[in-house]
Amino acid sequence: MDMIFSSSVALLNARNGITSQVGLFWQQTRAPLIVPLLRIVLFVCLALSFMLFVERLYMGIVIAFIKLVRRKPEKKYKWEPMKKDDLELGNFSYPVVLVQIPMYNEKEVYQLSIGAACSLSWPANRIFIQVLDDSTDPAIKALVEQECRRWASKGINIKYEIRDNRKGYKAGALREGMKHSYVNLCSHVAIFDADFQPEPDFLERTIPFLVHNPDIGLVQARWEFGTAGVWRMAALNEAGGWKDRTTVEDMDLAVRAGLNGWKFVYVGDLKVKNELPSTFKAYRYQQHRWSCGPANLFRKMAKEIATNKKVSVWKKFYLIYSFFFVRKIIAHIVTFALYCVVMPATVFVPEVEVPKWGSIYIPSAITLLNVLGSTRSMYLVVYWILFENVMSLHRTKATFVGLFESGRVNEWIVTEKLGDALKTKMGSKASRKLRFRVGERVHVLELFVGLHLLFCGWYDFSFGKSRFYVYLFLQAAAFFVVGFGYVGVFVPNS
Repeated sequence: MDMIFSSSVALLNARNGITSQVGLFWQQTRAPLIVPLLRIVLFVCLALSFMLFVERLYMGIVIAFIKLVRRKPEKKYKWEPMKKDDLELGNFSYPVVLVQIPMYNEKEVYQLSIGAACSLSWPANRIFIQVLDDSTDPAIKALVEQECRRWASKGINIKYEIRDNRKGYKAGALREGMKHSYVNLCSHVAIFDADFQPEPDFLERTIPFLVHNPDIGLVQARWEFGTAGVWRMAALNEAGGWKDRTTVEDMDLAVRAGLNGWKFVYVGDLKVKNELPSTFKAYRYQQHRWSCGPANLFRKMAKEIATNKKVSVWKKFYLIYSFFFVRKIIAHIVTFALYCVVMPATVFVPEVEVPKWGSIYIPSAITLLNVLGSTRSMYLVVYWILFENVMSLHRTKATFVGLFESGRVNEWIVTEKLGDALKTKMGSKASRKLRFRVGERVHVLELFVGLHLLFCGWYDFSFGKSRFYVYLFLQAAAFFVVGFGYVGVFVPNS
């Protein structure tokens, strides 16, 4: 018994000794090292945050101005409807358009996308529908080919194209599609992702911009999760065509075309239906691609942009600083570094005080500017802030992967799509399947950051003088929810 007691006392003394050593180390390094280092990091983060605020404010003013004056592209550029020539003339006033639909094992949406493309209001002899099928499932390939044959039997000029590899993924498929002889007849090309469903008048509303304005290279419709635009074939070819060096092939092409002096038109009131990621796992893969790709493209093109002699200094500055550095890099990194690492760490070092303009005013202003575009969802703003802060960890990691070109830099995982499957009897099965997957995967990094925030919140609650712990506890809870995988989709059975 005495031996056990002696061992316990020895263990307690050892723990007390370790605690004393840690406390002594903290006291010795706090003033000369930790305080100035934290101040420097905080200053850098606040400076980046202010840069982001200025960028958001600038964009907010531009958007507000456009909405107030109702400056539609039809008023700025020449636009008039296509002239419907007599049938005897063969509708030659209509340019020949190529429509490309890249797809990969799109069992749930292939009929929707092909059907929408084949229903475009355009003379049948002036359009080629090109289905670029990279599917690896033989059964799905057979279904897609059968669907193409069905539309071909109705007089639609549709081409079913396959290749023996998936080199370059989507960009590779688009590039291979351009090598067919009939493409030489086309002066314009429209690209739709497999889940896109353009309205029948899509070409009638976009092509006139290209026909009547020779300096416009791209007309972009309103989109949020994919590509829905029409390219002038000359602009696409002059820019070097599709490249597979990053996972954002459309952005790559657009930047190269812009550096050649081509103009772009955004038609905000032309909407193209598409599909949101169906699961949180799919959303994470998509966000990785959308964060890693631009950062990697910036790495590859920064020097090319800076040395370009075809565009103005202002345009080069806009591309490097505003488009890439602030929006594609700072926006991700500063959100995570400032709000999830640096600011929480200041609770241990009262000497380092975060100014109110950096902790309250600027974050509130940025949030307000971000949500003004979707005021109907204003009541979800708190949940949105917490979720975006969690996702900033994932996006920051992807951004560094792209910048340093390491790990999963060129990973391409197609976003899973459900289409109309949930509207049928399969819906209940898919619903059960989706709900079963919730919580099947644990995200270690999110849990680690959640523990960090929880400890910071506890320390601030116990020893701090502010009420910063309210935010810290809420943010920690959000990281735990995502970390344990309790984020997914709920699909009603009705």
